[in-house]
Amino acid sequence: MYAESTAVLGPLATYAEPHCYDLCARHSARLTAPLGWEVVRLEIAEPTGPTADDLEALADAVREAARPVVALQGTDVGSGTGSGAGGPSQGRRGHLRVLHPPTS
Repeated sequence: MYAESTAVLGPLATYAEPHCYDLCARHSARLTAPLGWEVVRLEIAEPTGPTADDLEALADAVREAARPVVALQGTDVGSGTGSGAGGPSQGRRGHLRVLHPPTS
């Protein structure tokens, strides 16, 4: 907000916008503005953990990686898991596990 002589510090941008810059926490804390400018610091809520969207995206990625790869007839996929000449290759079935952080 150059015309208002205001610098606004907030969460990271979700899309590109002219005259907006992403700063790390250290540089954001040390930012100063020119004499006569106002600095507005918006509170940034710390994430509490993975969201439902994050977990769904992870599950989708595991399902996609577990899909069987179909080999073209006469080609060798080289994985050693094929079912014969030109047959579909059977991959491992996808699964998820919860890993707890190590305790100190």
